[in-house]
Amino acid sequence: MRCNSQGFAIIKKFEGLKLQPYLCPAGILTVGYGSTKAGKLGRAITSEEAEKFLTDDIETIEKQMTPLIRVEVTDNEWSALVSLVFNIGAGNFKISTLLRLLNSKEKKETAEQFSRWVFCQGKILKGLQDRRQAEKELFLKIS
Repeated sequence: MRCNSQGFAIIKKFEGLKLQPYLCPAGILTVGYGSTKAGKLGRAITSEEAEKFLTDDIETIEKQMTPLIRVEVTDNEWSALVSLVFNIGAGNFKISTLLRLLNSKEKKETAEQFSRWVFCQGKILKGLQDRRQAEKELFLKIS
């Protein structure tokens, strides 16, 4: 797994830890740190299970991202992108302008694209604005 501690911290902060299954703003049954495994469980989990779900989810996301990114990225860029894809899904990432700009080596323009992913069901969410800002800052951070 390549996602660094800063990427994990962004995901944990903005997803929050919920041991009881709940419906996220998009109406998806969720548990732990935003894991959609809740639909399969339908029960409360432990904090240890939440950590395991998060690690498993990030490993899955990284496998989905790897063939899509055709340029070298720093660990901070990678980790910011993992947080984004964790939230928007690999399918949306695959067809995004952000990915196209990244693969065109337009890093500054790529960073500006984070702020476009702040909508849920047509409404801007403050939490998504804050998350995208944190992801953008990590993406631009020089190690």
